[in-house]
Amino acid sequence: MIAALVVLAAGASALEATPLRIGTRGSPLALAQAYMTRELLMKNFPEELGGEGAIQLCIMKTQGDMILDKALSEIGGKGLFTKELDVALLGDEVDICVHSMKDVPTWLPAKTVLPCMLEREDTRDVFISPTAKSLKDLKDGSVIGSASLRRQSQILAINPTLKCVNFRGNVQTRLRKLDEGVVDATLLAYAGLKRMDMADEVTAVLEWDEMLPAVAQGAIGIQCRDDDARALKYIAALNHEETFTCVSCERAFLAALDGNCKTPIAGQARIVDGELLFDGLVSSLDGQQMYRATKTGAPADAEKIGREAGEGIKAEAGIEFFEWLNQEEPVSA
Repeated sequence: MIAALVVLAAGASALEATPLRIGTRGSPLALAQAYMTRELLMKNFPEELGGEGAIQLCIMKTQGDMILDKALSEIGGKGLFTKELDVALLGDEVDICVHSMKDVPTWLPAKTVLPCMLEREDTRDVFISPTAKSLKDLKDGSVIGSASLRRQSQILAINPTLKCVNFRGNVQTRLRKLDEGVVDATLLAYAGLKRMDMADEVTAVLEWDEMLPAVAQGAIGIQCRDDDARALKYIAALNHEETFTCVSCERAFLAALDGNCKTPIAGQARIVDGELLFDGLVSSLDGQQMYRATKTGAPADAEKIGREAGEGIKAEAGIEFFEWLNQEEPVSA
């Protein structure tokens, strides 16, 4: 049995009815997202979920939270942030799980579904440095803390003299290391900083043409068992259709490329004037070979648009590129 490290009730300990159990990681950002979900559930279902003890937060530690001295690509990929939650969900220890969608593997475990996306935050990356105003202002040879191969490849495409080093841990840990001079700069997701009221830490916001964000960045997804009618009813009310459409497009792009944590992949979709616009890229680790795709179409065709963008890049790059990419060594320590 997977044991939740902490169980927090939304009110008194004596429960009058079976509570809705929310599974979440214990990082400050994950907790902020879980509390946001709880508040939305209470607001949408005040009679059923607004009372004391009607909702519980079940806080768990994942392997991804515990192994911080290695890049995700070395230890099994982003599924390390969701495996314990998946097991708890399938074991009926929690009813729903709240995820940062960019941490969710391309394929979900059998008997689970992800039918709900909360309204998306700003998807852009941000640059943070005590000594430079932007990525392009960094001196040659500067050290950037980032465990993301997507970020590393785009950074090195801008300036190949920069050095990227493994930089993991929660947002607070990374900012502390930056203050201590461990690195000259770091990149983080704007969404997480905003959700924790830490946007004032930002040195510069990076637009898509400089740093294309990760697939599903800025989106929060809610997962449940596919046969749990009660959970499905509750989370269906929270779904933000435009976010769901865009994330579905991006994840279809990822699936078409068989994307994993060893592949620098970025992809973003947005809806403008009723039309879905998608931008995606795949790169070598050193940023010197980069393949891009741009597609537009009807929002109803979101998954098709993402899939065709991925298939187009796969055809252009050739299977040899992806075979070489999976054997490529990291560009820096």
